[in-house]
Amino acid sequence: EWYCVEVKHFNCFNELSNDETFICWDSAKQDVWVRQPPSFAIRNHKLLRPRIDAYQDFLPRTTVSGITMVGIRTAESVQRLQNIASMTKAGNKMTAKKQVFPIYDWTDNDVWLFLLRNHVDIPEIYLFLWQSGSSKRQMRVSQFFSVDTARSLVKMNEYYPDLMERIIRREPNAYLAALYWDSEMFGRSSRKRKEAEEGQEQRDYRQELIHLFNHMDVFFDTPHKRHVAERYRNFFMAVSAIATSADCKHIYEGLISGDPKMRAFRALYQRVYGRYINDAKKGEHHGQ
Repeated sequence: EWYCVEVKHFNCFNELSNDETFICWDSAKQDVWVRQPPSFAIRNHKLLRPRIDAYQDFLPRTTVSGITMVGIRTAESVQRLQNIASMTKAGNKMTAKKQVFPIYDWTDNDVWLFLLRNHVDIPEIYLFLWQSGSSKRQMRVSQFFSVDTARSLVKMNEYYPDLMERIIRREPNAYLAALYWDSEMFGRSSRKRKEAEEGQEQRDYRQELIHLFNHMDVFFDTPHKRHVAERYRNFFMAVSAIATSADCKHIYEGLISGDPKMRAFRALYQRVYGRYINDAKKGEHHGQ
């Protein structure tokens, strides 16, 4: 079953229009769809709440009577590693939603080796991404509008000359990716960004954070962005005594680039407290 339905995604390009969502297969924008759904696609479902559900909300309802195999892998993020670890530590073989994870421990190399050995055809876009210098970890396409896949949009314009034009018709703010990809807007730490910012005055990110948090209504002007900012503010207050300048920079850039799914936040939590625990253990060892 192949669904092409109106589900909600977060959109990293919509900061300018105060709209944090992107509706897949938006029925109100059929004239600017980037591509048409295949003829066999399922376009609606009685269990779907159109324009309200994310796919993570909708799909479990359709599979409640059976077992679902999920293709997530712990190598993809710290958060997925933690979630899988908590399940296995508790002795769970299956989640409450009757989900199993058959490739949870596969590395990127395992995936590509499987494709090779089984002669699986892959979309040419992955070959183009590889040719453009993307690493195996960066070859993500998705729907182009999430902060971790916007890089693909920038790189693929070279191989699909009309792609950016079609994307901008559908999402006018997508031009931001071409102009500001190597900047703090997307939380980048690339060589190009370092070269562009070379010679600039060193910023005090701790003070920058205090300024943001003192003007929450100005900088975070939607309910969800304020909710995310409040989580960041509470985290900053909790770790301010142990946070380094680099930590403050990462917290600041997580706020500026947007973190609707709290992925960067969870990574920061792991980064700061993980280092603190390691340093404490080292201190105990030297004390002994």
